[in-house]
Formats: sequence, C-alpha cells, structure tokens
Amino acid sequence: MTREQYILATQQNNLPRTENAQLYPVGIYGWRKRCLYFFVLLLLVTMIVNLAMTIWILKVMNFTVDSPLVLQSDRNVTVNARNHMGQLTGQLTIGADAVEAQCKRFEVRASEDGRVLFSADEDEITIGAEKLKVTGTEGAVFGHSVETPHIRAEPSQDLRLESPTRSLIMEAPRGVQVSAAAGDFKATCRKELHLQSTEGEIFLNAETIKLGNLPTGSFSSSSPSSSSSRQTVYELCVCPSGKLYLSPAGVGSTCQSSSNICLWS
Repeated sequence: MTREQYILATQQNNLPRTENAQLYPVGIYGWRKRCLYFFVLLLLVTMIVNLAMTIWILKVMNFTVDSPLVLQSDRNVTVNARNHMGQLTGQLTIGADAVEAQCKRFEVRASEDGRVLFSADEDEITIGAEKLKVTGTEGAVFGHSVETPHIRAEPSQDLRLESPTRSLIMEAPRGVQVSAAAGDFKATCRKELHLQSTEGEIFLNAETIKLGNLPTGSFSSSSPSSSSSRQTVYELCVCPSGKLYLSPAGVGSTCQSSSNICLWS
C-alpha cells in the first residue's frame, strides 16, 4: 500500500458516521403553493380579458386589413404634432363646419410625381396646377392686386375683366397687349373712356375707322341751291378741348362757323 492510499483510507475511517439521516423535501408546499397557483390563474384571466378588449376595440373602430382607417367623432377630430419639448407645432382639426390647419406651411402634392399643387404660408400662396378653374357664377373676386402672366377664358366662352364700383387698371413696364384673334374686341364704360399716352402716340391701324354718334354742326350757305341740296359730305372738326364733331363740308373749312358746339363741350 502506498503512502497516499494509506492517508486516504485513514481519513475515510475517521469520518463520523451518522445513522438515520433526516431528509428534507425540496419544492413549494402549503400556502405558498396555493398563492402561486392563484397568481398564475389571475395572470391567465388578465390575458384573456386583455385579448377580448383588444378584439372589441378593433371591432368597434373598424380596424381591418382591407378597408381604410375611419376616425369618427360627434364633434370634431383633432390631430396634433409636437416637438421634443412638447410644444405644439402643427394641428389639423376636422369639424362639422370647417377643416382648419394650423402650421407654418401647408402643402398639397400630387400623388404621381410629388410636385406641389398648392402651398400656403405667411408670405404667399402658390398654386402649381396647370390650370386654375373658378366655376362660380360671380367668378373670382380679388381684394387687392393680381399678378399673372396669362389670363385666358375657356373655349367658346367670353373673358370679362370687370370692376363694378371702382376702376380697372392693367399695368406693365413693357406694355399691355389685349388681342382677339378670331373675334371682336370691345371696351365699354358708363361715363368716359380715356386713351392717354404720356410719351408716345396713339396709333389706330385699321382698314376702316368709324366714329359714330358724333354731333353735327350747323352751316348756312348764301347759295340757295346748296342749301336745298342734301348734304352727304362732312368735315371732321376738333374743339380746343379735344371734342370731335362733324360740320357740313364746303369749298373752304366750315369748322369755325359750326364752332358753337365747342361752347357746350
């Protein structure tokens, strides 16, 4: 027997031997076990109630996979947007009378290419659509000035620019052009129509220029034959005020003899 085997056998013989050692069961028993079962049962009931409430909410709010999301309210629906500090940055309110949006900039974009169709902020409103169409019977009413490169009426429709109680002013630094390619151009007013050029001239270019409803002055000739004959030729006269009138034509100018019209101009 080696020394190591002798030491090991000696240590095993010196160990105290206990008889009838008591065994302790391992596990949860008694009231602890009943409490554990109770909490497990309570958790199971809570999960079932939570699942039932979730299904009920999905059913009431019409949350489905194939239909769109519908938000309904008896008064209004408000959607708020806030920053990281909790401050309100945007708000959309849908009510029974109006739809209100409060934000720094409001944009409407096309679904295909994403271009801006309508945008509004504190400085300006931009309409990016190819055509702006106003279908109201009263047309479009502007409280102040309007700036646009082109105004055109619908096909087979008349274009009217009207100011019922004030003046209608069209200004451009390089001129204003009004044309009617396939019809007549007509300008009417209730009182006076002024054509004024401060530095240039007024040029009337047409095959025939007619001035209707001009007053006709009186002219008496010493020749009885001329007075009895029907007057068919007239002379165009101009008063110092710029008023035009017609005078029966003679051998010489008859404007001076018919100048009594200028006294009433």
